[in-house]
Amino acid sequence: MGGKIMMKGVGATRRQRHSVSGAGRGRRTALRALVVVLLGLWAALGVGTLTAGAADGDIVKVFVVRDPAQTGGQADTLQSIATSTLGDANRSGEIFDLNRGQAQQDGASLNDPGDVLHPGWILRLPPDASGPDVQQAKETGTGTGTGTGTGTQNTAPPAASSAPPAAGNTAGAPADPDTVSIPLPAVLGVLGAIVLALVTAGIVGRRHVRRAFAALGRRLRKFGDPARRKRRLQFRRAVTSRFASDADSVRGAYGVLAEFAARKGKRETPVHALRVDSGGVTAWLPSSEEIPTPWQNVGGTLWRRPAGAASWLTPGSAGTDLETLVASACLVRVGTDDDGEPVFVDLSRLDGTLSVTGDHAVARDVVSGLLAEVARTRPGLPVSVLRGTDGAPPIPVPQGLEEVTRIDEGLRSPRPGSPGSTVRAAASRRPVKGLVVMAGTPTDREAAELLALCGPGGAGWTGLVCGEVGGAHWRWRTDADGNVDIPVLGVTLTVPA
Repeated sequence: MGGKIMMKGVGATRRQRHSVSGAGRGRRTALRALVVVLLGLWAALGVGTLTAGAADGDIVKVFVVRDPAQTGGQADTLQSIATSTLGDANRSGEIFDLNRGQAQQDGASLNDPGDVLHPGWILRLPPDASGPDVQQAKETGTGTGTGTGTGTQNTAPPAASSAPPAAGNTAGAPADPDTVSIPLPAVLGVLGAIVLALVTAGIVGRRHVRRAFAALGRRLRKFGDPARRKRRLQFRRAVTSRFASDADSVRGAYGVLAEFAARKGKRETPVHALRVDSGGVTAWLPSSEEIPTPWQNVGGTLWRRPAGAASWLTPGSAGTDLETLVASACLVRVGTDDDGEPVFVDLSRLDGTLSVTGDHAVARDVVSGLLAEVARTRPGLPVSVLRGTDGAPPIPVPQGLEEVTRIDEGLRSPRPGSPGSTVRAAASRRPVKGLVVMAGTPTDREAAELLALCGPGGAGWTGLVCGEVGGAHWRWRTDADGNVDIPVLGVTLTVPA
């Protein structure tokens, strides 16, 4: 007990660690997503700011008035500037018009074509100006002089070099306070960050979304469960009626079983289960068995023969062999498969006890169905009914079987050839001598009696138990939908109700 408790504790600790680890991974993922979003916003706003600073005005052509010491004592005039940059001194008026009232760095401005040009002034030129004296500058706003000129910011090197000094107008007009300007790169960056945040949130929360959809699906299925169970129960009852009226399939199954009987030096081939349908026959054999054509192996222990490959044996043609086979074998239909075809198992191959667990009501249906099948082919077979520890009502014995409350010594005699033996061949046939039926888990006294009747070296009876029992040779499991899983055959069947 202490070992079990310790293992449970270890398992719980592992589950807790796994949960904590999963939560930590979720938090780390969310943190990474937040960092990515913040970096995207920072990059977008940073790019927008830089772009906004660089795009303050248009690039224009300018002339920087030189000091006479740089020109050999000749001062720059509007006419000389027009000659060197436009190739025509008569265009000096265009230069005057572009720069009239333009405030310069020294506070003065050009207000008359005859004004003396001060060294360092930056004069705007027409767009077609060219030549080595033409420089480029960026427009910065409206000047504060008496005219309506446009201020510029020169991009030329400082005056200490061979180029004229740069100058700019810092007295531009203020922007309209009612106008908000957002650069396009900043807008695109913010939108991209929002999309990235939504995608990241979807990735982080997809597990929660799956859980929500799964919970919704469970609730919807729960609403439809009553109608589905009602349809399922009607189908299972139809299977019961079909089995009660279908004797041909039983005779056909025994006829197929006769093909595997021992004759003329040929040993018997054990058959654990059969399915007989209009297309042929399917047989479940031990893994060590090989049978000739027309049988074909269709996977593992499953063999298939087409319907036209051989004719079924009938009581008239098989004679004594079939009568002997019916007396020793005990084929019963457990239920139908996915195709609606019945599947037979041979209880004489059980060699002990069958334990049916899972849904208790469906387990009772399984045992009741087996009793009904035995009553049709083995009438008069003795049946002993025990209650079990859970106090479940006893399973009723169908008409045709003989219910016994006390097993005589003659019925308790061990089967021939195995007195006190504890070793049994897995595929050996043990004719069903009687049935011990239990509606629940056996008590200690009932377990001892069950072992004496059905166990190794016992009286040769066959046990059918609705519950867990130690030493069971076959173990089947049922579910609430009316299915029974038979692991030894690898099939799941629909149980009659």
